[in-house]
Amino acid sequence: MSQIDCVVGARPNFMKIAPMLRALEGPRGVRTCLVHTGQHYDPGMSDVFFEQLGIRAPDVRLDVGSDTHARQTARILEHYEDHLSRTRPAGVVVVGDVNSTLACALAAVKLGIPVAHVEAGLRSRDRRMPEEINRVVTDAISDVLLVTEESGRRNLLGEGIEPSKIHMVGNLMIDTLYHELPRARELRLPERYGLGDGAYGLVTLHRPSNVDDPRVLAALVGLLGELSGTLPLVFPVHPRTRSRLETAGLLERLRAAPRLFLTEPLGYRENLALMAAAKLVLTDSGGMQEETTVLGVPCLTLRDTTERPITVELGTSILVGNDPIAIRAALSEVIEGRYRHPTPIPLWDGHAGARAAEALRAAWDLVHWNYVI
Repeated sequence: MSQIDCVVGARPNFMKIAPMLRALEGPRGVRTCLVHTGQHYDPGMSDVFFEQLGIRAPDVRLDVGSDTHARQTARILEHYEDHLSRTRPAGVVVVGDVNSTLACALAAVKLGIPVAHVEAGLRSRDRRMPEEINRVVTDAISDVLLVTEESGRRNLLGEGIEPSKIHMVGNLMIDTLYHELPRARELRLPERYGLGDGAYGLVTLHRPSNVDDPRVLAALVGLLGELSGTLPLVFPVHPRTRSRLETAGLLERLRAAPRLFLTEPLGYRENLALMAAAKLVLTDSGGMQEETTVLGVPCLTLRDTTERPITVELGTSILVGNDPIAIRAALSEVIEGRYRHPTPIPLWDGHAGARAAEALRAAWDLVHWNYVI
C-alpha cells in the first residue's frame, strides 16, 4: 500500500503540517506517515504543539537531538535514509527551512523518491543564515514547490525552476492561525500577567545575529529594560536564548526590569493568545511576521533582511534590525497611533492546506491511489 511521508522536525514545522494532514487525510484520504526527526525535542518546543494542534502522535521518531549544523544534518540524513530504505514511500513532504527540511529532502531524492517543499521560494538573500542555505538547496532538488507569496514564485523562476513545478497555494500556517484563534482567545492569557488587551508588547528572540554576540545581546537586554518603562513586555525565552543570557550573565538583569515578564517557552495557543492581544510584537521570527500581519498587530522585526517581503510590503512588519534608534522610533509610531495598517494578502485565507493537497494529488497522480485512512 503506497503512502507519503510528512516530515517535521522543529517548532515552526508543526503549525504548517497540521492543515496539510487534515487536507490529505479524511474519509477517503491519502495514507500518510508522520515522521518527527526530533530536531526540537524539548516537550515545551514539541509535544505541546502536537497536543494543541490536534496532530496525531508521530508514526516514526528519529530522535536526532541537537548538535552542530553539520552533525545534526548528517544524523538526520542517515536515520531518515534507513527509514526510507525500509518503507519506500511514494513521496515526501518537507516543510520550511530547518536542518530536517534539507536532510530529509536530500535523503529522499538520492533514493529516487519525489519531494514536495511547503513554503518554497522564500529568500532573505543573506547566505550567513543557515536557513537560507536550507531553502535554496531544498528548492533545487524538490519536484513540487508549494509557494506562500508572489516573491517565492518569482525567486524560483529566477533560479531556473520549471514553472510546472511551482504551485501558488498560500500560507498553511495561516490556516492554523484561523483554526486555533478562537481557542487561543478563550485563554484570556494577558490577565495572568495583570495586563489588558493592547496594553503590552510581546518579545521573542532566538536568531544568532541577536543572541550569539554578547555585546549585541547586552545592548538588546538594556533596550528591552528601557522600552518596558514605556510599555510592559512579555518575553517567552527560547532555550537557546536562555543559555546565551546565562552565559553572558544577563538573565538577572532582565529579571530585574519591573515591567518585563519572563516566561518559559509557550505552547502555540498561548503564544497566539498573547500575540493577538498585544499592542506590538518585537521578534526575529519569520513566522510571527506572517501571523502579526494577519492579526493586524504591528511587528518590529529585529532583522536587517526578511525572506517574507510581503509582510513588509502589505503587512505590519517593519525591519528594524537590532538598531536602538530604529526600534525606539518604530515603538513611538505604534504608541502614537501612526503605524501603518495591513492590506489582505492573496490566498492567506485559511484554505491553503486544501490547495496544497490538491497540488500534490495532481502532481503525484494520487487520484489513482487506493485511498485508505
